[in-house]
Amino acid sequence: MKGGVKAGERARRASRRAVSTIRGFSLISLRDLLVASGPTIVLVALACFIAYLVVDPAPPRQVRLATGQENSAYETFGQQYAKELKRDDIAVSVQRSLGSKENLERLQRGEADIAFVQSGSTSEEGAEQGELVSLGSLFTEPVWLFLRADVKAKSLTGLRGLRINLGPEGTGVPNLFRQVLAVNGIEPAELTLGALENTPATVELLAGRIDGLVFSSAPEAPLIQMLLQTPGIRLFNFDQAEAYTRRLPFLTHVVLPRGIVDLGRDIPAQDYHLIAPTATLVAREDLHPALVDLFVKAAGKIHGGAGWFQQQGQFPSPKYTEIPVAPEAAKYYRDGPPLLQRYMSFWLANLFDRLWVVVVALAALVIPLSKIVPPLYVWRVRSRVYRWYGELRAVEQAVENVPEDQRRFVREDLVRRLDDIETRVNHISIPLAYADELYRLRSHIAFVRERVRITLDGDDDGKVAAAQHLAE
Repeated sequence: MKGGVKAGERARRASRRAVSTIRGFSLISLRDLLVASGPTIVLVALACFIAYLVVDPAPPRQVRLATGQENSAYETFGQQYAKELKRDDIAVSVQRSLGSKENLERLQRGEADIAFVQSGSTSEEGAEQGELVSLGSLFTEPVWLFLRADVKAKSLTGLRGLRINLGPEGTGVPNLFRQVLAVNGIEPAELTLGALENTPATVELLAGRIDGLVFSSAPEAPLIQMLLQTPGIRLFNFDQAEAYTRRLPFLTHVVLPRGIVDLGRDIPAQDYHLIAPTATLVAREDLHPALVDLFVKAAGKIHGGAGWFQQQGQFPSPKYTEIPVAPEAAKYYRDGPPLLQRYMSFWLANLFDRLWVVVVALAALVIPLSKIVPPLYVWRVRSRVYRWYGELRAVEQAVENVPEDQRRFVREDLVRRLDDIETRVNHISIPLAYADELYRLRSHIAFVRERVRITLDGDDDGKVAAAQHLAE
């Protein structure tokens, strides 16, 4: 019984050895293939990693957006942009500011990445020097001149001697309104100009301590909505609005329709002609291209509808701006969103966009390196066989000039060496495609063994036979 168990165990061991031996024979040596291609794989992986990080870095997850004063349209829209971009895991830090002038200064100092800027606040040359680009015009910002009802001025020349608040110099309004006064032949010194921010200026107007104030804002601004419906406050009508647009090209002529504020109460009670610059989304040139697409996309959702002064789809637009439009933004307006972003999330689409760079780097390396790996693999496999020819050559050289009295001992030593070589050769694992090299080596070992025996035994007939064997 025990003998049967032992026999069975021996059979299983023999079977496992046979399976292991069979596994040693394969068409390809994976180990040699990995060693031969290893440096290439590491080099390609390193190049792809560098290309992934350096050539086209991932977009930042935080963006600084400079907006405007408290209760301004800029601040309101800034919060909407933050909400939109939060859906794509981009945190927008909304920075309250005095307005366009301060926003431009923050962009140029690198304190903001993107900002709302009013048209006419800078020039094309100034924008290029400041390394700024436009992402498009967003909406019109009418010049709202609110006066106390007892101020009877019908034209801007009637403002001489009045107390008019233009807002802080950090906004775009003071510079804008001075240009408007200039085309009317009015010097700023002929008025008492104030520099209060919007909210305290509104308080002063309602209290009667100033005669009027100037805003330049979208109608969505809470203060605009409130003043349009406040008794005792009237809106100035720019009857010559079309003429202003010819004298100041960055302005457009818009009309506030009768009843647009409240149809039931007929507010306003007439059409008002207004002059309006446009609000522009301005960014630093180094803003990541993927974020440009994301902001233009958000702009379409926020500003793309119909409004008091615009038709459906009129904004956002690459028009109405003196600042050069960013190439990515121009492409978005021309062709729509990038193909991948139409079907994938922002980060997944951006990942695939960046992988194109990796693919190019990969192709640039793999094509030439693929011509190096196969010869290197062949050399590694064949070197297992070829290295033994050095041993055989050493044995052959040892046969030469052996003294007569030492031939027997030398022959026995060389034969043992050849037996050892043959034993070790028999354990070489080599792919089947190169088995002919292994069998050729074994025949050469047999030949050298025969030559040693014949040479050291002094068998002349054997020498002749060996020579014939060699010739064959």
